[in-house]
Parts: sequence; structure tokens; C-alpha cells
Amino acid sequence: MIYEIFRQLNAIPRPSHHEERVADFLCQYAEKLNLEYERDEQNCVVIRKPASPGYENATPVVLLNHMDMVCVGFSDPLNDPVVTYEDDGWLKARGTSLGADNGIGLSMALAVLADDSILHGPLEVMTTTNEEDGMSGAANLSADFLKGRRVVNLDSEDYDTITTGAAGAFLQEHRLPIQWLPAPGGKRRWFRITIGGLQGGHSGVDINKGRASATVLAWAILAAIYNEVDIALASLNVGEANASIATKAEMVITVSSGEAAEYVKAQEEAFNDWLLEEYGDREPNAFCRIEKVEAAERVVDDDHFAALMTALEQIPQGVVAMSETLADTVHTSNNVGRVMATDDAFVVTTHTRSFSDSDMAALAGDIKEVFASQGGTSTTIMEAPAWQENQHSEYLQQVGDVFEKVLGWRPRPVAMHFVLEAGYFVRKFPGIEIACIGPRILEPHSANERVELSTVDDIWRVLVALLKTL
Repeated sequence: MIYEIFRQLNAIPRPSHHEERVADFLCQYAEKLNLEYERDEQNCVVIRKPASPGYENATPVVLLNHMDMVCVGFSDPLNDPVVTYEDDGWLKARGTSLGADNGIGLSMALAVLADDSILHGPLEVMTTTNEEDGMSGAANLSADFLKGRRVVNLDSEDYDTITTGAAGAFLQEHRLPIQWLPAPGGKRRWFRITIGGLQGGHSGVDINKGRASATVLAWAILAAIYNEVDIALASLNVGEANASIATKAEMVITVSSGEAAEYVKAQEEAFNDWLLEEYGDREPNAFCRIEKVEAAERVVDDDHFAALMTALEQIPQGVVAMSETLADTVHTSNNVGRVMATDDAFVVTTHTRSFSDSDMAALAGDIKEVFASQGGTSTTIMEAPAWQENQHSEYLQQVGDVFEKVLGWRPRPVAMHFVLEAGYFVRKFPGIEIACIGPRILEPHSANERVELSTVDDIWRVLVALLKTL
């Protein structure tokens, strides 16, 4: 049943900010089962199922998930479904992100609602919106929307752990003004520079894996040309999603004919040689392609182009600090997810994460000041607090006990360098306790996203036993 529900979800395009059709699906699902539900203005949906006979006095349990997904590799994310296939024990998608984050967890929760043989106390299936790009759903929940205080969050990608803590996050959008000028005349050459073949990945959990960001590479190739010849920028588009390490970039530039044009053409081979030397073991498919194109009608004013280059050079990208207390764990990071040239501004998004709210706010403030120094403005889209559960609580002990009873091993409690909605729930619902579990999902937020099917089955067995135990 889990995979059939997941198939139905993947037939519904669900990028962040566009979850209306998924919310409709959830409400219709509840109606078919004759279950009570609520839907708020943010399209968050909670479905309530009464306790199994004899379990009416049990502590209410909440199954928490989000309905949106990061859409990578789609030509039209508002209309294209996810096409899945099995490969040697893994479920994958054809050329796009899979949506296992968090579609598999949501499918499990919905399967519980449909199966009356599963024993449980009073149950709420809580599904939020826009978790991947601002967490506005969780941030704007009313204080009476949720009744339960023991939460099983099925949004983990680490099969052998219980996530008991998560970094906070600042998501900011920065705008640097653009002045467009008519394309220069005279003898000139126009080039399209394309960067691609990158792995990308989750801008939190994958940020310390040494992968190349197309944002960094785009700046590097532009800087190599900018520092040597007179260059004008006609277009720029980097990245696909705010919460992902950018996998591709495309820009159009123009230089004068002659030596400058020859210099630009020579950069393709030079840059690819550098890519191989710097990232060959981690990015075997990375490439830079420079090709001649027709002239554009306009270019960016030199001063505004320089402001963008300065800002991208000055803000940190990647790991900023490692944890002093958690081995091999990133403490603070920043990722530039998207860079776009629009009609009136360069738009740059930054995703700053940290286990320290104060460190996170300080770094986000520094980034804002960099853009302000170049004449830009910054808007905070999300300010999600860090979260840390009491790892010695009776509740977490119960969750660990069920894993050991069902699977024969005990999961490790971990704090993860990704943001979860738990911070908002802890703030909003006093006394709430949260344990985050899930199957093994690799490369979330990328076209290589995949989920190990055997671990889905295992987590399902744990979930069923846990509901009975609680």
C-alpha cells in the first residue's frame, strides 16, 4: 500500500509553494476513509483517526511529514509527474529528483490511516507545506491545530539513526539592482558558457562532501575572463532550487573580436583541465562548454556586473565551521542556491545553517551586509530555529527499544545539519516531544535521489510496532 500511495503522490506535481493539489488529495483521502480533517490557509492538513478499540486512553501520537518536494531535473515542475523505477533494491526516478523526501514518509502515514488492523491510540497525521523553501506552513500553524504532543517525524534519510536535533536555517533572497544597456556595437564575439554534469545534492547534509557548486564555478569562469579582458554580461541563470547545491549554470557574454575572443575560447580547455584536477574524483561528469551564439539585444552595465562579482566573492560558500562537540558534523554552513539576472535585479538566494541560532543569525547578517555594501537589499524568507531533543527522555528510550525489538539493533541518536520543522513545533506547542526516523534515502534534492526499498519495509515494521507500544 505504501508504494501505491507514493505512486499517487508522484502523479501530482508538488514543488514548494504549489501544494494545493496535494492538499486536495489529502482531504479527499480523509473523506474516503470517513475521517475528520482540517485544512488551514497555508494548505497544511491534519487528519485525525480515533484510537483502536481498547486504546482510547493512550497518549495521542502525531505522524508528521511535509507534502512538498525539491524539484530538480524537471522541464516543467508544475506539470511533470515523477517517473519511478526499481534498480537492484532501490527506487529511483528517471532524470529527476524522486520525492522520497518526504513522500515516502507521508505515504507510510497515509497507509496507517487506511489500515484498521494497526493498533494505535488517538492519531493525527500532520502534513505541512513549503518545508523545503521557507517552512511557512509550520511557522504559521495556529496553536490549536495540533492536539498530540508525541510526534513521530518520518522525514529522516538516515535509516540507522534517530534524529534528535537539527540545525536552524536562514533562507534569504538578495537583490542587486541591474541597469541594462543596449548591446555594444563594433566587431564583437558572443559566447554561451554552460556548466553542468555536477552531482549537486542537499545543501545541508551534502555540504561537506567536497562537491562542486555551479555557483562557485560560474563565478570562477567569469572571474577568469573578467580579470583579463573587457567583458559584458547578457544573461545569467545558475541553480534550480534554493535548498540544493547548484548543478548547472548558463551565461551569455560578449567580448571584442581578436585576442579577447581567442582568450575566451581557450578558457574551455583550461577550465575543464582545472575541473578534472580539482574535482575529478568527486565530479567525474563535470564540464564547461563555451560556444559561439548570436548577439543579444542588451547587456548589464559594468558597475552592476562588478557589484555581483564582488558580492559572490565575499560571501562564504560551503562549510564555515565544523562542530567542536559532534564528530564529523558541520556546525555552520552557507549555500548559494540560485543566481538569476532578471529585468530589474540580480536575484541571489542563500541558505545559511547552524546548530547555534546566534551563529546562524550573525552569518546571515554578515551576508546581508555584503549585499548592502554593493547597493543591494535582502529579504529573510525563512528563519527556522535549531532544535535539540532531550536524548535521555523516556519517549526516545521507547523508540529505541522498539527498533531493538523489531530489527535487532538500536539506532544512534544524531543531530543533523539540515533544518527540520521541529524547531517551530517546539516553540509553538509546549511539551511536545519529537523523534525523527525514516528509511535510507541517498542524494536527496538531486536527480540521483533514491530510497532503499528494504529499509522502507523495516521502518514500516518499526512504525507499526511503535504505534502499538505508545
